[in-house]
Order: sequence, then C-alpha cells, then structure tokens
Amino acid sequence: MNKKYLLSLQKKYNMSTKSHLIAPSVLAADFAKLYDDIIMVNNSDADWFHIDIMDGVFVPNISFGFPVMQAIAKHATKPLDVHLMIVDPDRYLQVCKDSGAAIITVHYEACTHLHRTLAAIKELGCKAGVALNPHTPVALLKDVLADLDLVCIMSVNPGFGGQKFINNTYAKVQELRAMAAGVNDGLLIEIDGGVTTANAAQLLKAGADVLVAGSFVFNATDPLETVKTLKDIDIHVETI
Repeated sequence: MNKKYLLSLQKKYNMSTKSHLIAPSVLAADFAKLYDDIIMVNNSDADWFHIDIMDGVFVPNISFGFPVMQAIAKHATKPLDVHLMIVDPDRYLQVCKDSGAAIITVHYEACTHLHRTLAAIKELGCKAGVALNPHTPVALLKDVLADLDLVCIMSVNPGFGGQKFINNTYAKVQELRAMAAGVNDGLLIEIDGGVTTANAAQLLKAGADVLVAGSFVFNATDPLETVKTLKDIDIHVETI
C-alpha cells in the first residue's frame, strides 16, 4: 500500500484509516437518480468513486461521457478513480483531468506507447494506473512497474456489470504483488469486477488494496451497510 499517498487522501477527504479502499462503481448506479446515489457514496465508508468511461469500441458497451463525469465531480466529496475503457486514451487525458479525475487508469491493451501515456497522466497531476484484461499476463508490466501508482486487475471481461468473478484473479494478484516487491512497494492493486463479501477477504489476503464494487453495492437493500461490511473486513482476524 502506498502509505504516503493513502495518508494524504485520508487527510484531504476525511477518509477512514483502514488499510484497504472501497470504490463503488457508478456504472451500476441508477442513472435516473444519480444525484441520490452520489450522496449515498459521499455518506458511506467508501473511499473513491470508480468511474468507467466506455466507447463501444474497446469494449462492447457505451457508459457515459465527460459531461456526466463533470456532474458527478460537482457533488462528489471523494476522489474520482477514472477507468478509461477506450481506444486511443491519450486524446482524452486532459479532458479527463479537467472533468475531475484524481486517478486515471488506461488499458495496457489500448496503449501503443504505454510509458509515454503514463508520463502524460503524471504531468497532468493525476495518479497513473494501468488496467489488465483477464487474458493479459501481469508479467507484461515489468518494464513500467516502477512508473505505476495503480494496477487495475479486471476480474471479469470489461464492458458490463454484474458478471461472474474469474477465479484466476487471485493468482494474478499474488504474482503482481511479488513482482512489485522491492521495485514499487507503494503500488496499489485494484480489483474490478464481481467483488462481493464472498471473495473480498481472499482478494485482500492475496495482496489487493482497492476493491471496486458495482452491482453488489448499488443493488443492495442497504448500500451503506454493504459498503461498511466491505470496508470492515479485517484479514488479520482469524475466524473459527
């Protein structure tokens, strides 16, 4: 966990001091009452808003564009963790920053010149992340690992919410955490897709730092309590 960065966020946004972060995915919100869902996340134990921007080309779905993201940013009191599921993301880095992004994550599979893209994100003053599709090995990040603030491991195929969790994710998290040791000890590992209370503890034990939860939170009877349950998971407490 990047302790210095996490502490700065906790101070700026009055966040919890627990060791892992929860990022509800706005893709699963009710767009007819989006303002209410934003306020719910503000009032919850969540740490970030996870924002999926999809173009219908890189992934077989279209989510929402930057005007909606700007509307979210206007009312959000927590950082926007923006996941660009688009081709040629370099064209949109500036508008992404201007629309309120604190973290910008691009896909390895969509970047021809990944090192240059990461540098451009950092020049904008944002944290730089890379997302990996389920079929993409973590070993491919070796040459840029030291330049990353975050790696988002897709635990479902990107494009749609509510998919079944892919179990190979645990091994990928463990491999990435081992790769980062001594190279980038502050790397944040984020898991996106199918995260629930059934797999959250195992993901954290494997080395994850940030849990993205969409349908599991927004479709819950009590979203506030669901976020709290995810946040309160303590992998150091042994159960009998």
